[in-house]
Amino acid sequence: MADDIMTLKEVAGYLKLAEKTAYRLAADGKLPGFKVGGSWRFRREDMERWIADKKKEAGGQQD
Repeated sequence: MADDIMTLKEVAGYLKLAEKTAYRLAADGKLPGFKVGGSWRFRREDMERWIADKKKEAGGQQD
């Protein structure tokens, strides 16, 4: 269950992004996240769905 919620640092690593880039995307509403006490958090399920949606938009195939 603890792996269901990811920190900004974990999401940046998962997506192979700089933390600053992940923060900017989250702040701009482009990554599906939410704030808890001023810190960004992300549900793994939401991130996987976001990736699948981006692949569709780019014309890629889903796994």
